[in-house]
Amino acid sequence: MKGREFLNNLIPLETDNTARVFFGTAIEFLRGQYLLKIERCLEQLDDDQIWWRANPESNSVGNLVLHLCGNARQWIVSGLGGQNDNRLRDSEFAQVEVIPASELVALLRTTVADVEAVISRVDPATILEKHQIQGTEVDVLHAIFHVTEHFSMHTGQIILLTKLMTAKDLHFYDFEGDKPSRRWSSSSSSSS
Repeated sequence: MKGREFLNNLIPLETDNTARVFFGTAIEFLRGQYLLKIERCLEQLDDDQIWWRANPESNSVGNLVLHLCGNARQWIVSGLGGQNDNRLRDSEFAQVEVIPASELVALLRTTVADVEAVISRVDPATILEKHQIQGTEVDVLHAIFHVTEHFSMHTGQIILLTKLMTAKDLHFYDFEGDKPSRRWSSSSSSSS
């Protein structure tokens, strides 16, 4: 095989491997980081705290969970997975009636599992393939990155609200010496 033929054959392999690593990392953050942290927060709060709002312009932890599920389903399950998009975004923020923590956890777990299933089926060669999501043309990379960073942002808000309401350390990490030792997550490196 001559030099150019070798490179032409190598580049798709590199792209496929990079895409696979990206997909796996996104799944790990969603399932092994954000989901677990949100679950830990919900365990610490009673239903009144989950639905408490600092003011009418703010969202409750419950609203944020509904919003994360709606966003992930619209962008990944519908946008990349082809399922019907039945999202009613405004209702995620308008919800004030209590949905128990157990139902929120079940909804979040199902959503993350559905997102993981879709991402796991995406052909790495299609990482730059375009999709219409929320009226905008985005590629697969953008859609997955958007959902991952969106989960990160709102997980941080949920953690802050939980700490404000409980005045507790959530013990995401135990520190031994200078190294974090994670006792509850499925991954081995990160900080909070």
